[in-house]
Amino acid sequence: MLCYDKLFSLLKDKGINKSSLRNMGFSPHFTVKLAKGEHINTVNIDKLCKMLNCQPSDIMEYVPDEN
Repeated sequence: MLCYDKLFSLLKDKGINKSSLRNMGFSPHFTVKLAKGEHINTVNIDKLCKMLNCQPSDIMEYVPDEN
């Protein structure tokens, strides 16, 4: 499973909230997917990394299922 806690921390540090993400062109559906820890497409990962000037590993990490 992918975890976006790093992204939420980075956004908080930069003063960016969900409304700001929508104003930057991300859909409301995208922010819901992030909050639920669902998969997002690479176009949005690329867009986030450009916007935040970071690497994908700075915004997400893989966490193995407990099974």
